[in-house]
Amino acid sequence: MARKKSDSTPPREAKLFRNNKSQALRIPADFEFPGDRVMIHRDGERLIIEPVRRKNLLEVLASLQPLGPEDQFPDVDDTLLPAKAIDL
Repeated sequence: MARKKSDSTPPREAKLFRNNKSQALRIPADFEFPGDRVMIHRDGERLIIEPVRRKNLLEVLASLQPLGPEDQFPDVDDTLLPAKAIDL
């Protein structure tokens, strides 16, 4: 369940535990994040945990690099016969 930024939840104590060599945090259900990934960073003594913002299609397309010369479509062989229309 996604929470709005304006929602305010009073602080609660949460349990820390070990998961192999990493320290993990058991997040209570009312603090749950959408998805399965988060971003985490330090701010002095505090750890800030934020949901990973998913890019929309336009952002993904804008981040792509143009194709290089080796990726261009080859020239079409002009000696081939034209394709026939087929009724299905």
